[in-house]
Amino acid sequence: MNSTLIKNIGLMLSGDVSGPILQADSIVIADGLIKDVGSGLKAPSGAQTIDAAGCAVTPGLIDSHCHVVLGDWTPRQQMQNFLDSSLHGGVTTSISAGEVHLPGRPKDPLGTKCLAIVAAKSWANLRPGGMKVLGGALILEKGLSEADIQECAAAGVKIIGEVGLGSVKEPDEAAQMVAWAKAAGMTVMMHTGGTSIPGSSVVGASDILKVKPSVISHINGGPTAVSYAEAKEIVEKSEAAVEIVQCGNLRRAVEVADLINQRGEWGRVILGNDAPSGTGVVTLGILRNLAILASQSQVAPELAVCMATGNTAGLYGLNRGVIAPGKEADLVFMDTPMGSPGKDLLGALIEGDTPGVSIIIVDGKIVATKSRNTPPAVRQAKLV
Repeated sequence: MNSTLIKNIGLMLSGDVSGPILQADSIVIADGLIKDVGSGLKAPSGAQTIDAAGCAVTPGLIDSHCHVVLGDWTPRQQMQNFLDSSLHGGVTTSISAGEVHLPGRPKDPLGTKCLAIVAAKSWANLRPGGMKVLGGALILEKGLSEADIQECAAAGVKIIGEVGLGSVKEPDEAAQMVAWAKAAGMTVMMHTGGTSIPGSSVVGASDILKVKPSVISHINGGPTAVSYAEAKEIVEKSEAAVEIVQCGNLRRAVEVADLINQRGEWGRVILGNDAPSGTGVVTLGILRNLAILASQSQVAPELAVCMATGNTAGLYGLNRGVIAPGKEADLVFMDTPMGSPGKDLLGALIEGDTPGVSIIIVDGKIVATKSRNTPPAVRQAKLV
C-alpha cells in the first residue's frame, strides 16, 4: 500500500459548504484516497511524510470552464502546456466547456458526435503535468437526435458544451435537446451574455429560463455580461448552478456573489476561467477568482474555496473536491504570499492577494513540490 502522512497543517479547508473549516491538523492517504482526517495522526508503516509547516491545505482546485481541444495545446492562443502551467496555479481538475476551438471543427451531427467521443476518451487517458481533465463536451448542432445523445453518453461523454456555441440557437429546439441530455445523465452548460466567438449568440434570462440548463455558464460574462437585473432574475428564477469566471465582467461577478451570499446559496456557485479565450490563458485564474470574491464581495474566503472545489465536484459527480475519507487525494498546500499583510491563507484572500502554492498532490502522488507561477508562500510544505 502506498501511503502518506501529512502533518502540521495550520488550516484545513474542507471544500464542503456545510463545514468549510476542519478542526484537524493531519491527513493520512492510502492508495490515492484520503484514509483519515484528524489531529495528531500517526504515519502508517512505510509511509512518506509531508510536513505542512503550518500552511493551509485545501482540496485541489477545479476549473469549471476550460476550452481544451486535444492534448495540452490551445490553438486559440497558439500555446503549448497551458494545462501543465495551470496545475501550478493549484488546478488539479479542468472541465471542458466544449472543444470549440479545434481547427476545422466539424458541425454536422456525425462529426460533432465523433469529436466529443474522441475527446472524452483521449482526456480519460491523458494527464498534463498530473492534471485530470473531464473532456469531450458535445456541442449541440442541428440534426442531432435523442439517439445521438444517448450514443455519446454510452461512449463516455458526460457534458453538453455551452448551449449557444453550436448551430442550435432557438430556445425551444435547445430545450428539447437539453431534456434528452439530462435524461441520459449529462450535465448541461449554457452560454450566458454576449457573443464570444463568431457563430455564438447573445443569451439572456428568458433563454436560460426556457432551456433549463444544469449550469448557467459565466453569468458574469464570457466576456460580456448580462445586466445585473437579468442576472438577478436568472438566480432567483432558475435552479441551475451559477458559474463565475475569471475571463468575464468582474463587477458583475462581485454583484452576483453578493446576491448569492444574501440568499445563503453558497453551494450553488462554481468557479471557472473560461480560457483559453480572447482574454488569453490565465494560469492563476482560479486563485484570482478566490481573491476577488474574498476581497471584493461579502462571500467568506473559506466558502469561496468551496465554490472552486467541492461545489463543482458535486455537480459533475466527481469523487474529489472535498477533504474527507474515501475521496480522491487531490490536495494543494498554500499560504499567504511573502509580503502580504494577510497572516494566513484566509487573510491573504481577504486582502485580495494571490496565495503562494507549494506542494500539489493528485491521487496521493506529489506532482509539484513548489509552484513555478505563484508568489512564494510564507510557510511552505516539504517532504521529510
